[in-house]
Order: sequence, then structure tokens, then C-alpha cells
Amino acid sequence: MYQPGHLHLEHLPVQRKDVAYSLHIRYEVQHSEHGRAVHFSVLGDIAGKPVDEHFELPRELAFNFASHVDHVARQNGLPPTQVVPLSLHKQYDEMFEDIRRQLEIKPGEGLSAERLDKL
Repeated sequence: MYQPGHLHLEHLPVQRKDVAYSLHIRYEVQHSEHGRAVHFSVLGDIAGKPVDEHFELPRELAFNFASHVDHVARQNGLPPTQVVPLSLHKQYDEMFEDIRRQLEIKPGEGLSAERLDKL
């Protein structure tokens, strides 16, 4: 379920090797020392164990959030045979678009190599 600033993903095991998870991914555009950034929190549980992780991505890297969420899930017990299907959800597109709008990034806008080097 998605609403601006929040995506909830839930999975109930289908096969014996699957693990259940319920993750609330919240995000907010903030100003940091490097300019605009998106602060993310991933809260919930994986295989019954609590997850409470936070990370921040600068404007130039904010669209790589799905990779970071996957990394958080792996660190918190999601097995390599299972995925958090964030990019397969319609809600991912809505979240991506909301972040793009809040960061005022235009489609096709280039990234500054200088800024990337400083991050």
C-alpha cells in the first residue's frame, strides 16, 4: 500500500523456504549539508525479527532507494533466495514520481559529476 511519504510492503510465505516480512518504508525530503536529500526509514519485521533502519540519500542518488532497501532487508535476515519486490510494484512508480517531484528533478535532467565526486 502506498501513500505519499510511505510505502508498506508485506509478504506471507508461499513456500517453505520463504520468510514473512512487513516493512514500512517512509521517506522525507530534507536539507542536508550537501543540499537536498531524502531521508528514509525502514521499520517493521523480517522473519519475526524487528527492523529499524534509517539512511539518507543525496538528491543525485535518491532514485537508488530500492537497492538500499534491499540491502537493509538482507542485513536484517532476508535470505538471498528471496527478494523485496519493490521495483515490481505499481507503488514503486508512484514513490519514484513523488520523490522526483519533491526534489524538482525533471525527466532527462543530467547529474553533476562534480557533485557525485563530492558525495
